[in-house]
Amino acid sequence: MADEIINRVAQSKLVTFDLEDYYPSGERVLFDISDWLMEGLILREKDFRKHVAEYDWSQHQGQYVALCCTTDAIIPAWAYMLISANITPFVEKVIIGTLENLESFIYQDIINNLDVSEYQDKPVIIKGCANKPIPDNAYAMMTTKLHNVARSVMYGEACSSVPLYKKKKTS
Repeated sequence: MADEIINRVAQSKLVTFDLEDYYPSGERVLFDISDWLMEGLILREKDFRKHVAEYDWSQHQGQYVALCCTTDAIIPAWAYMLISANITPFVEKVIIGTLENLESFIYQDIINNLDVSEYQDKPVIIKGCANKPIPDNAYAMMTTKLHNVARSVMYGEACSSVPLYKKKKTS
């Protein structure tokens, strides 16, 4: 008679944490201001303010927006601040940077506000292989967040995890 197959992963105290579970819905948009610059390079305040005033910001309702300039123009901080002041009532989040920066900022907020007390003294595996664009920064931030709570932190899948941290035993 063959030995019964035992699923040790299912019987273990290992807890899986999936960053994908926290991925907020909402369109991500890269908002390039270079079209509002003279020849794509020179910011003329009067013209720029006119563009900002006439733009329909409501079209960004519920979006996550990364403000950028894709040319080599030097953009003063107030220009991005002016856009932020106008777009903020409509968006979930606005940052200056790339879409990758945006995802990192989104996850920074999520992870900073996450209660990880349920992982106290437990072996935790941070699931890899996401289907959504989880930034590498989010994995690093989550590892840091779990560091002082979890007994151990691993990355990957239960069947093939990479150990990252194990709490030293105290006597």
